[in-house]
Amino acid sequence: MPARKSKTGRTQQERSAAMRQRLLDATVDCLVQYGYAGTTTTRVTELAGVTRGAQVHHFPTRADLVAAAARHLATLRMELATSRLDVVRDAPDPIDATLDLVWELHLDPIQHATVEMWIAARTDPELREKMAAVAPVAREDLIDFCAAIFADHRADRGPYRRLARTCLDTARGIALLGLSNPDTAQLEAWWQSAKTGLRQLIDAGLVQPSEPSVRMSGAR
Repeated sequence: MPARKSKTGRTQQERSAAMRQRLLDATVDCLVQYGYAGTTTTRVTELAGVTRGAQVHHFPTRADLVAAAARHLATLRMELATSRLDVVRDAPDPIDATLDLVWELHLDPIQHATVEMWIAARTDPELREKMAAVAPVAREDLIDFCAAIFADHRADRGPYRRLARTCLDTARGIALLGLSNPDTAQLEAWWQSAKTGLRQLIDAGLVQPSEPSVRMSGAR
């Protein structure tokens, strides 16, 4: 039996998905604007323009809502990275473009919302448990993304994953310093300095070892 459609032409499943999306987007906006402490279910429902009943139907508790928001943030960040993949690969210097993208991702409001949850998780055991299940997967996805560009078509991406991890950790650390430093020029200068060192590491890692010379039998 085909799904019933409303007067707007959408099925119940589509309307439910749209409602869920509105709640998640509103949660992200709240995290950015008001921080984790200010992200209440009341504020989220008001911002989403939905009823409290609709919120409870999709996310019975605040913890459920925040856990879903963490997964939503990870998805948004990967979507942003993936949307730039062709631009990065077609750039005159794909590695430099990748490093710039890594930095851009850590300055995006999506990252700010994620940081709010990291900080809150330190003293919130329930949130910490949920973030522990989401954060590593999201990080590995980004590492894979960067390693794929660094390694190009090479089969062994192990060394490039380590390089990508270092790049992400560096960008994250500098971005966290920016939370208490309003001087964006200083922050950019720190990143450019770090970027120079990262590029040296990457270039060294991309050098392919030459084939060992084989001494011919009888050669002196």
